[in-house]
Amino acid sequence: MFCEIDFMTSLTIISDERYLQHDTGGGDHPEIPARLQAVYQALDNSAFSAKFSYAAPRIAEREWLLQAHTEDWLFRFEEAVLSGRTFIDHNDNQVGYDSYDIACLSAGAGLAGIDLLEADKANNVFCLVRPPGHHAEKSIPFGFCFLNNCVVAARYWQQKYKRKRVLVFDFDAHHGNGIQSAFEEEKEGFYLSIHEHPSFSYPGTGYADEHGLGDGKGTILNLPLPPGGDDNQVQRLFEEIIPSQLEEWQPDAIIIGAGFDAHVADDMSGLHYSTELYQDIGREIKSWGQRFTGGKILSILEGGYELSVLGDSVEAYVRGLLKP
Repeated sequence: MFCEIDFMTSLTIISDERYLQHDTGGGDHPEIPARLQAVYQALDNSAFSAKFSYAAPRIAEREWLLQAHTEDWLFRFEEAVLSGRTFIDHNDNQVGYDSYDIACLSAGAGLAGIDLLEADKANNVFCLVRPPGHHAEKSIPFGFCFLNNCVVAARYWQQKYKRKRVLVFDFDAHHGNGIQSAFEEEKEGFYLSIHEHPSFSYPGTGYADEHGLGDGKGTILNLPLPPGGDDNQVQRLFEEIIPSQLEEWQPDAIIIGAGFDAHVADDMSGLHYSTELYQDIGREIKSWGQRFTGGKILSILEGGYELSVLGDSVEAYVRGLLKP
């Protein structure tokens, strides 16, 4: 029951066993149900588990999906899975019969989380979802992503609750081309991404000189790191570059694209983060919430594929969010 939880010092986790039903064909595909199972186990064993409360997602309503995607893409996605297709556009984008519904449930987790935050029934929400979303563009799937969970959530927050100055911070190892393309021509959303340099990493976007276009000029901050980028380099960004940008921007809502594939053990990138860096990232984000949004933060799971370290990395991030 929500009344039994001190929301200022707790984390509300939004997830659903149905996320395990998104079928990517097994075999060598990295985006598999075991990812979430590894996270569940690590959080169950966490010393902070008494601080967790749990809530259900909902299916994202079509009106909100259409704030991030075209009608044509939604029809094409649904028809592809119902017709028995095993992938869409590229072998990376594996699907099963339930994948459209599960993707809508993934996109809806952020909406449920925002409702809790706005009703003061939660102060810190983490959506543990799959499929991930930050590569999905308006009408094209990319890199295991079909619906852009962070963009759908941002549009909902902006339009339903009038939180116009939304910060989306993405620390996945790969640049969120779908998030950037959604916001780069607008003045009211700010996209901040730390990722492996696009010369070496999928999807080849996210250069440091991409700052936004037209009315959106100055609302994109890409901070690419070279292969081998490590804890010290990330911490310098938090100390020397990011604070002044956030002070200038003054966000009134914060969404985190929480990806964990920059871990040194994860071969999906050439970055060399330690597990403990994710605690430092969580602590930094907590301080942003305290400074700008009354402590309210929405995190949404993105990448992270090495099962031996994924759960521990997520748990470290949660520790950073919750430690005094």
